[in-house]
Amino acid sequence: MLSSNLLLFSLAILIITLLRIPNIAYASLEETNALLEWKSSLQIPRNSLLSSWIPLPMNSSASVQCTSRFGVVCNADWSIHRLNLSSSGFKGTLHQFAFSFLRNLTHFDLSVNNFFGPIPPEIRLLTKLVYLDLSLNKFSGIIPPEIGNLHQLTILYLYSNNISGSIPIELGNLKSLTELEVSNNQLNGSIPSSLGNLDNVQRLILKDNKFSGPIPTELGNLKSLTHLGVSNNQLSGSIPSSLGALTSLVALYMHYNQLSGPIPIQIVNLKSLSDLRMKNNQISGFIPPEFGNSTQLQRLYLSSNHLVGEIPKEFGKMKSMLYLYLSDNQLSGIIPLELQFYEFLEKLDLSGNRLNGSIPKSIGHWAHIHYLNLSNNQLSEKIPSEIGKLGQLTELDLSQNLLTEEIPSENRLSGSNPNAFTSLPSGIDIDLSNNELTGPVPFCSNFVNASLQGNLGLCGNFTGLKFCASPILNKRNDPLHHQLILVIMLPLIGVILLGLYVCGLIVYRKQMIHSPQNPFDEEGGDHFSITNFDGGVVYDDILKATNDFDEAYCIGTGGYGAVYKAELQPNNVVAVKKLHSSSGNGDHNGFLNEVRALTNIRHRNIVKLYGYCSHARHSFLIYEYLEKGSLGSILRSNDLAKDLDWLKRVNIVKTIANGLAYMHHDCSPPIIHRDISIANILLDSDYGAHISDFGTSKLLKLDSSNWTAIAGTYGYISPELAYTMVITEKCDVYSFGVVALELVMGKHPGELIAYLPTLSDDHLVHANVGDSRIPPPSSQSEKQVKIVLSLSRACLNSNPQERPTMHQVSNFLMKA
Repeated sequence: MLSSNLLLFSLAILIITLLRIPNIAYASLEETNALLEWKSSLQIPRNSLLSSWIPLPMNSSASVQCTSRFGVVCNADWSIHRLNLSSSGFKGTLHQFAFSFLRNLTHFDLSVNNFFGPIPPEIRLLTKLVYLDLSLNKFSGIIPPEIGNLHQLTILYLYSNNISGSIPIELGNLKSLTELEVSNNQLNGSIPSSLGNLDNVQRLILKDNKFSGPIPTELGNLKSLTHLGVSNNQLSGSIPSSLGALTSLVALYMHYNQLSGPIPIQIVNLKSLSDLRMKNNQISGFIPPEFGNSTQLQRLYLSSNHLVGEIPKEFGKMKSMLYLYLSDNQLSGIIPLELQFYEFLEKLDLSGNRLNGSIPKSIGHWAHIHYLNLSNNQLSEKIPSEIGKLGQLTELDLSQNLLTEEIPSENRLSGSNPNAFTSLPSGIDIDLSNNELTGPVPFCSNFVNASLQGNLGLCGNFTGLKFCASPILNKRNDPLHHQLILVIMLPLIGVILLGLYVCGLIVYRKQMIHSPQNPFDEEGGDHFSITNFDGGVVYDDILKATNDFDEAYCIGTGGYGAVYKAELQPNNVVAVKKLHSSSGNGDHNGFLNEVRALTNIRHRNIVKLYGYCSHARHSFLIYEYLEKGSLGSILRSNDLAKDLDWLKRVNIVKTIANGLAYMHHDCSPPIIHRDISIANILLDSDYGAHISDFGTSKLLKLDSSNWTAIAGTYGYISPELAYTMVITEKCDVYSFGVVALELVMGKHPGELIAYLPTLSDDHLVHANVGDSRIPPPSSQSEKQVKIVLSLSRACLNSNPQERPTMHQVSNFLMKA
């Protein structure tokens, strides 16, 4: 009896199983057909992986149907629960998307495409949705209130679209939401107080819209909030003190609004706050001394408001400060001495206030500062000599003050004792206009383009200044003056003539016996120039430091030269690129190209040229020495590549983009590099990128066709250059795209470039395409990596007109 019952039970299980299999397949088939119908309404790029969405026979297994479709992931019941078509180049709408057949979706990602039209209210049917990303498209219309029914939603990204209207109050029902980003749209109206119900939200980003009215006090209920962004709107009223309850807050962005009233003390007491931006509002009153409690604060932007009073000395407690902007207010008093404790300070702007007293000598402690603006104040007395210690300074503005006395006397860079400004790095923009400076201006390259007007007491051999009076000329009315000239000059002239005669004989005899050529003889346009150095001394020092360019000091070779490391003095190391001794005209032209380009470029992400020598015996260029070497050498080394984590790689991409954007858009005429590759990107000790090797660079003539021979490194050259022979800045954009993708992959993408438009970012990051030598990116860095991949995809577009400019790329990366 027991065995018969067991047999019946087993038979029942078998029947149920057989009955269920067709249902599973049928359900998956329904979803497949729904996707196919939607696919038919889309504009899809050629060679798209969406070609895997094809009808399958009724008798095919459900598992095959799920796993064979691009961007589709199924759950244990073979029902679709993830759909990721990010960065696939699709264009279309959601009008024919079958929401009713895809009720099991948990993840829905259409970001970085060209979808347009409204977001349908039928989205409410996706009740299991956890992740919804429609960002970086062209969706329009309103945010459907029905999204408020998606109670399991944790991520909602709608940023960078054309969505208008107000935020529906129903979004306050999304209690599971951790991230809400709707920035860069056309949203208007007030920020609904119902958002204060989002108990679990960590990032609330509403910036770059047209919101008006006050900031709701209810936002102070969001105890999990780490990032709040409401900047670049039309918000008004006072800043609610309730935001002081956001104890987890790390970043608060409310700049570019119409906010008024004082800064609430409750906000400046937040212990975790590291980035506070309130500039360009109508905030008034005193700066609260309680800012001293914000010991984690690194960036503080209070510029362009109506703040009064003194800068609190308690500011000195914020020892992590990197950027401090207090410009264009009505601040008075002195610059607090306590600011000397800003060990890591990079940018300081106190301009446009009523500050008085002297510039404190303690500024010499700011070893990392590269931007200092104290202009348009009432600062007086001397410019402290300690300003010469600021070795990283690239921008300095002291204009519109009451500074007096001569420019003060870092330094000893080459054994001499030059004035302070002559010892600063070359390429700095100096503005000392409209002061009361007196005395001679030091003669150095930094002052060639300096702004010195409005200082009646200054003199020197510079445009706009009077010549300095000679002590002898000052005595021209002395009765003994002429007699003194005769007594001194007659013997001196005799000595000079005798010296010239002797030198002529010596030169003649050397030529007759064919003596070895002196490297500094005048011969066919030879030239030597070293910024801020004595040329002859440095020439000898370089030969000595490299043992006459011995191979032991060689740190790399290039197409037309080898690079050597030369330690001229302790802690004064330079890189020397020496032309091959057999270099022909082409290499010499490359040498001249590099000199012309780098003497006109001033940017922190472009390698600095200190000097050059063009001579028959030795022709070389002298650069700053960058400790980490080339990006190519690091990526080719398994050990070194492991130190290059995802955030470092993203930062390298950002800094390369900054340098190229400067060359293309801030130089006149624009400079095209033509050989952007990992071999020509050098890294400093902080893994910041510096573009190097300008031997093939070209000045872009805007009124010319700019025909050129093909130049560059194979694998990085844009495809159009092969058949048009016309150089444009989009050639560099293409090369940048290859480098960015190579940083993600850890190797050259090769043939993958041709298939890039059909691959999603998730596929590139997770499907063994990302560099396997380092751990997979975290959730935060993964977002950054996806942005890099999206931009590299755009830069590698086969149509150069459709590639972004480097200015657009750089701006997008900075905002990311």
